[in-house]
Amino acid sequence: MNTAIKFIVFDWDGTLMDSESQIVSCIHAAAADLDLEPMSDATVSNIIGLGLREAIDTLVPGRDEQFHQAFVEAYRTHWFQSESSLLFAGVRPMLDAVREQNFLLGVATGKARRGLDRVLNDTGLDSYFHATRCSDEAHSKPHPQMLLDLMEALDVLPEETIMVGDTEYDMEMATNAGVAKVAVRSGVHSADRLNRHAPLVCLDSISEMPDWMAAAGLVSA
Repeated sequence: MNTAIKFIVFDWDGTLMDSESQIVSCIHAAAADLDLEPMSDATVSNIIGLGLREAIDTLVPGRDEQFHQAFVEAYRTHWFQSESSLLFAGVRPMLDAVREQNFLLGVATGKARRGLDRVLNDTGLDSYFHATRCSDEAHSKPHPQMLLDLMEALDVLPEETIMVGDTEYDMEMATNAGVAKVAVRSGVHSADRLNRHAPLVCLDSISEMPDWMAAAGLVSA
């Protein structure tokens, strides 16, 4: 285990925020607005973590730009009208504990910038992160661009970086960027799916992160 880690990047939905039901509900509502055939919750949940455009291509392939724009607008209308989701239990103490060890902290998310800025403001976590990257600013996961951009912005190397996420898309992005991976079983992808990507650890809860870091020799106990 590399004990020279300087930078920890978190996914947002399913990793820090319990937002699965909100996302699924808004996708269903947008699909209904566009008179699409109903989709199962499982089908919709599986795209969480992708950028919205990539999610639409997965759920409703072969559509044109006009359709994409209409779906995006419908989804965002429902999203900003819905009540914000809550952080998972223990997120704030976890971030406090990690921040006290002087790590650089970042976010790489399938959210658009407007959506991330909203939840950062709503939760009061905007001051915790040194850099953030969204899917409307870079290629969507599992492409490595979000991580590469963040590392460049903060002048850190792949071997100094850990990506923390709840989906295979997070794990694949980390692999593609050459950074270490920590999986969390709090989102939509099972432990079996996450463990295929050989993370350093697969945690039951993000609240376990400080204890695992201490056990791994990344922080002082």
